Amino acid sequence: MGEQVPLLLWALELFSALVMAALLALVVWVVVAYWQDVHQTRHTIRRNFPVLGRFRYFFEYLGEFFRQYFFAMDREELPFNRAQRSWVYRAAKGIDTTLPFGTTLDISRPGTIIFVPAPFPSLAGDGEPEPVLIGPHCTHPFETRAIVNISAMSFGALSRPAIEALSRGARKAGIWLNTGEGGLSPYHLVGGCDLVFQIGTAKYGVRDAQGNYDLERLRELAALPQIKMFELKLSQGAKPGKGGILPGIKVTEEIARIRGIPAGRDSLSPNGHPDIRSLDDLLERIAWLRAVTGKPVGFKMVAGDLAFFDDLCLAILHRGSEAAPDFITLDSGDGGTGAAPQSLMDHAGLSIRESLPLVVDKLAAAGLKERIRVIASGKLLLPADVAWALCAGADFVNVARGFMFALGCIQAMQCNRNTCPTGVTTHDPELQRGLDPLDKAERVANYARRLVREVAVIAHSCGVDSPRQLRREHARIVTGIGYSESLDAFYRKELERVKTGR
Repeated sequence: MGEQVPLLLWALELFSALVMAALLALVVWVVVAYWQDVHQTRHTIRRNFPVLGRFRYFFEYLGEFFRQYFFAMDREELPFNRAQRSWVYRAAKGIDTTLPFGTTLDISRPGTIIFVPAPFPSLAGDGEPEPVLIGPHCTHPFETRAIVNISAMSFGALSRPAIEALSRGARKAGIWLNTGEGGLSPYHLVGGCDLVFQIGTAKYGVRDAQGNYDLERLRELAALPQIKMFELKLSQGAKPGKGGILPGIKVTEEIARIRGIPAGRDSLSPNGHPDIRSLDDLLERIAWLRAVTGKPVGFKMVAGDLAFFDDLCLAILHRGSEAAPDFITLDSGDGGTGAAPQSLMDHAGLSIRESLPLVVDKLAAAGLKERIRVIASGKLLLPADVAWALCAGADFVNVARGFMFALGCIQAMQCNRNTCPTGVTTHDPELQRGLDPLDKAERVANYARRLVREVAVIAHSCGVDSPRQLRREHARIVTGIGYSESLDAFYRKELERVKTGR
């Protein structure tokens, strides 16, 4: 015991010394911070309230995280609330997605979709969805049973392990993966899944030194059996009317090599295709790409003036149905995975909820709905979202952020800073280390399978045997007075309103 007393006294003295040193450091910091605050002119709060004013910015930073985990209700948060994220997390982990006691969704809120259960539900089991053919006039058409697929997310915007996990997971689930506009990386190919190669306005991955098409590279890509289709990106949800943005901090040597651009500099693609300035240009470019690749070619866009689709249908009918794009990917105007100006993300482009049924109706009226497959994209990450899109007339649904959640994304809102804490959107090896592509591939596949399975549950409840048989009469939409109306009747009135300009 006697030997321990000096050791205890020494420990107390050391502790006291450390406390005094910490207090001295705090006093020095306060003095220095006070001097800096009263002499700087950039921040009024800090100048008027030296030292104390600094805590405002700290609490403002912490507020985002406190709202997410402690204060926001399950259905309040944007862009995705806790209830949505929780369903994806449970589905991806393969655990129970049922809930007790009753819905927390306000089902009287205008715009809410309510499906119509049949008095005699379908007794069909979990069979394979019907196959759909894309590009019947191509040398190599694409037939697929997939309903939900992985939307365009470039290597660069997403990390190496994230792309690898998506590729492996897509193969397990039997769905396709869109490369995004950043070109084809080895990590897209590693899983052996079906791929859609996206060609953006900068032609990353198929460009020469002058930014024009590299014909040989295009043919090389077309010869790859994994690449099933080519998609021209006219615009996307996060940046309608503006080109892609990849901050220079995320442009590594590898990404620069794949894209054909300088490393370490912002990757800013044009806001439009220099070679596509009219409808005729668009149809001619689609025909050229289809002839070069032999595979289905379509385009992606955010709807704005819906008269564009009237003009598109007229131009196709004038040339003949073979001139039509093989598919149209219709994106929503309420933001996406990429970095984007807030003015565009908040206020440019129609929501998929408004544009999808109207575009489908215009194609149907021109007799082109079976010729041109429609792919819906934009915050459609839950079973009810997918089922609504099928009711509205979509042939497929592309999901981006739902699959990011399946990878482990926590909506930290740091996608553009190279500081993503879950390794999904960063190229920092230390942060990527936590993302195991083999484990996350299972979660990607689980999410895709559970999503389609629960869409099938909705379809069976509505009295049809499979999701592709869902029609507008199988759903209703809540209107302004809190009552619901058949989707069929509601969208007919909307189309008439658009035609008459009211």
